[in-house]
Parts: sequence; C-alpha cells; structure tokens
Amino acid sequence: MTGKRSFRQQLVRCEWARGELMIRYHDKEWGVPVHEDGKLFEFLILEGAQAGLSWETILNKRENYRAAFSGFEAQRVARYDARKVAQLLKNPGIVRNRLKIASAVRNAQALLRVQKEFGSFDRYVWQFVNGQPRVNSWKSHRRVPARTAESDAMSKDLKKRGFNFVGSTICYAFMQAVGMVNDHRVQCFRYGEVGSGK
Repeated sequence: MTGKRSFRQQLVRCEWARGELMIRYHDKEWGVPVHEDGKLFEFLILEGAQAGLSWETILNKRENYRAAFSGFEAQRVARYDARKVAQLLKNPGIVRNRLKIASAVRNAQALLRVQKEFGSFDRYVWQFVNGQPRVNSWKSHRRVPARTAESDAMSKDLKKRGFNFVGSTICYAFMQAVGMVNDHRVQCFRYGEVGSGK
C-alpha cells in the first residue's frame, strides 16, 4: 500500500491537482470523453454552480448535488416547481444561490428540447468540436485559455436555446471536464491516457 501511494505521489500531474479529492478527480475523470446525457447534464449544472467558487468546493458537495437534483435526471429536474426550489434553498449540502438553482431547472427543460431536436444532448454538444476531442499540447497550465472560439460558439448557442449560467468560460471548463478538449499538460501522466480513452 505504501509503495503504491509513493508511486502515485511521484506521478507528474497538472499543477491544480492538489489534495486527495482533486487528485482523484484529475486522475479518473477530468478530460475523459463523456457521451452519456445524464453525466453531461451533471457537469453542466456543476460547472454553473461553480461560478465564483473553487472547483474543490463543488466536488465536496457533488454527492449532495446528486441527491438534491434527482441523480441529475433531466426529466425529473425539469419538473421542479417553486416549492421544490424553496426546499433546495434550505439545503446546506449545495450552493444555496436562487439563480443557480433556478438555472438548473431551466437548463433541464432546455436540455429536453435539445434531446428532442438532436436525438441526444451528447450529439448536440460534441458538434462544437466536430465530434472529436481537441488535443492541445500545453507545457504550462498558465498557457491554457479560459475560453476559445468553440466555447464562445457553444455559449452563444446554448443561451439562444434557453440555457443560462453558460458563459464562455463556464462552457470551456465544461468542455475540459467532459473531454471535448484535452488540456492536461504534456508532462502530465494523464495526457496520453485520456487520448487513448482510459
């Protein structure tokens, strides 16, 4: 066990992966291509909730979010009414921001419309990178942009379709999280792994 842990600590990672929770997220999820609508919806809501906060804060609340938002089943979240929103505003396990909670409901409703039009939310969002992950080659995390032409286009189109808390910076963080772009540093041990689908 100790040998395994010391090997894990010696791995070169992106600079932001510090602390057990962030390391686990970095090593297992960040940048891995996601094509399941429920998971894509989860990341869209969590990235919106993160606005103005740290991602570690959101990861710490992730299980609470899953419980509070019906396992991120868009059909159920889309039916949340004012009473349910009021109940969520009293839930200390999530970010109790009225606009962010209301946007989760609105985004669920918009997502259902997108599914009806495109067949899946997956097909819709991945069109912004032509269905293939964009692989970057950053040597320093300071070079990674906060937004790109693709995230600008996604943000603009999502807003047009009734989504909110989907500014370009939030969209780019979403794209990174769900593997639409590989922004692991080239030195990071995950850089090659996520490209091969691990």
